[in-house]
Amino acid sequence: MTEPSFLTDTRASYDTVAEAYDELVREDLAAKPLDRALLAVFAELVRARGGPVVDVGCGTGRNTAHLHGLGLEVSGIDLSPGMLAVARRNHPGLRFSEGSMTGLDLPEAALGGIAAVYSTIHVPLELLPGVFAAFRRALVPGGEVLVVFQAGEEPPLHLTEALGHPVTLAFHRRTPERMAGLLEEAGLRVHTRVVREPEDSERTRHAYLLARRPAHE
Repeated sequence: MTEPSFLTDTRASYDTVAEAYDELVREDLAAKPLDRALLAVFAELVRARGGPVVDVGCGTGRNTAHLHGLGLEVSGIDLSPGMLAVARRNHPGLRFSEGSMTGLDLPEAALGGIAAVYSTIHVPLELLPGVFAAFRRALVPGGEVLVVFQAGEEPPLHLTEALGHPVTLAFHRRTPERMAGLLEEAGLRVHTRVVREPEDSERTRHAYLLARRPAHE
C-alpha cells in the first residue's frame, strides 16, 4: 500500500530540520511554566493510575525526558528517523521507536498515559478519529491522554521553508471544541481544557486537553 503523501512529506521535512530544531527547542521548556505545569499534572494523574507512558510524536525527546524526570516510565515514538537519532543521542537512557500515530502498534489496555504534544497538527482531520480510537484501546481503564496543539479555524498553513531548510509541511489548526469532540467520540472523557493566548512571535492560541478512558465501562 502506498504511504499517504503527508506522512512522506512530514518525515522528510523533519529529517531535514532535525539538528536545527533541536538547537531551537532543547532548553525551551525552562521558559514555559504553563507547559511544565500541565506536564506535571499529567504525570501526577498517570502515577495515580499506574502504567507506562508513550510520547507519540516525541521529536527530539525533550518532553519524553521531562516526563521521565517527573517519575514516569516513558518511551517515545516518532515518524522521523532524523529526529529519533537526535533523541537517542541526547537521551541515551530512554527508548525511542519509529512509527506513525496513524498506524500505532500498541498492546491493548497496556498504557497508563499517552502524550501527543504538538504532534496531531500534521494529521488530516479525517484520520484523527482513528488515531484517538487507537489511543483509547492502548490505555488502561482510567488512563490519561494529553493533547497539545495550536488552536484555530483557518485553513492549513503550508510551509516550504523552515529553520533555513526546504520543507513540505502542512500545519492544521483546530478549535479546542472540535478536538475535544473527537476525543469524546473516541471514548475519551475530556476533563481539563486550558487555552492560552499567543506569546511573542506566535500566530495562534495554544490548547491543552486532558482526557481519560473511563475507569468503569
